[in-house]
Amino acid sequence: MTEGGRRKTEDEMPTAGHPSSVSGQGSTATSRSPRTIIQPSKGLLHIDWRGLLEYRDLLVLLVRRDFLAKYKQSVLGPLWFIIQPLATTIVFTVIFGNVAKLPSDGMPKMLFYLCALVPWNYFAVSLQSTATSFTTNMHLFGKVYFPRLIVPLSVVVSNLIAFAIQLLTFLGFFVYFKFFSVAGPLIRPSLELALVPVLLLQVALLSLGFGLLISALTVKYRDLVYAMTFLVQLWMYATPIVYPLSQIPVQWQWVFALNPMTAVIEMFRYAFLGSGAIKPWVLGVSLSMTILILAIGIVLFSRVEKTFMDTI
Repeated sequence: MTEGGRRKTEDEMPTAGHPSSVSGQGSTATSRSPRTIIQPSKGLLHIDWRGLLEYRDLLVLLVRRDFLAKYKQSVLGPLWFIIQPLATTIVFTVIFGNVAKLPSDGMPKMLFYLCALVPWNYFAVSLQSTATSFTTNMHLFGKVYFPRLIVPLSVVVSNLIAFAIQLLTFLGFFVYFKFFSVAGPLIRPSLELALVPVLLLQVALLSLGFGLLISALTVKYRDLVYAMTFLVQLWMYATPIVYPLSQIPVQWQWVFALNPMTAVIEMFRYAFLGSGAIKPWVLGVSLSMTILILAIGIVLFSRVEKTFMDTI
């Protein structure tokens, strides 16, 4: 029996101790009962969709566990979902907005930073949690079979709750600045608001793909677990969060376009604030990079899940 694989249910052959025929009768009596065979997955991009559907109850339980366990013993509980982005926004406003004087495309600085931090926080938290799927759940993997992909999926889904809370917080500030401040006329939401669910799906797939890739590597290279926080921080500053993409020289914008989160952040701002502009080719590069990273992550995760219990 292999560690990772796909499930196949068949009728069992006649069991030992049962005659295949009854003397004096022209019929054959067999005892058949269903059995489950776990086989290695086939193909580089094979996903056990049937298994994921069968274990959907486990997915719900893991989502509930991830959300409740995160702040269960904290005093403020889910309020941290609001406090963290607000505190970061205030720090960015003071340091990058007031001290460093970085431009914000004419938008109120607090709204400019908060609008970018909402999708970024969802990506960063999902990536960091997914990247440790094997190491933090090895006690669960060693006890019973289930599609291993359910664990990183549960992380991505559970973080949607935090994203929803932070998005509502941002919308509260959006309403204030739009209708109760002098900056109101500058804030012009666009029709691209309809693309926000698509952007959210892309962020989920990107964090899942990159998390699967890192989780597969951490089985052998544990140092990556400790380096993840540092790498995510560097990634944040390579993404136009504290500065607009318009401040990057045109000849260097193709480098930033290779970062899939660049297009997501710029589109998120353009959808809600009407700030900045994103070129179609940058969106195309972003989507292509997301699909590529997801495919590589699934391939590595599928390869490692078959034997990781022997090496972890």
